[in-house]
Amino acid sequence: RGALVNTPALIDALKSGQLGYLGLDVYEEEAQLFFEDRSDLPLQDDVLARLLTFPNVVITAHQAFLTKEALGAIAQTTLDNITGWAAGSPQNLVQ
Repeated sequence: RGALVNTPALIDALKSGQLGYLGLDVYEEEAQLFFEDRSDLPLQDDVLARLLTFPNVVITAHQAFLTKEALGAIAQTTLDNITGWAAGSPQNLVQ
């Protein structure tokens, strides 16, 4: 989903005051940044570095799925889909 965000436009909106606050859990280049410990390396992404200079911006790794409730819902949906498929009435059918 990070590629859906126009980060330069967000920066412009923050600079102009059109956007008061920003919280992101996705970023265009997130695969290179958020899925390994890079805390000992300098940040090589100038756009992300600029975003991080704003005191009204919070950026986190995309981990909303990693809660007991979310994992339970994912497991239940998976079981419901398998059960429906096995019974001959698949749910969430994509055509």
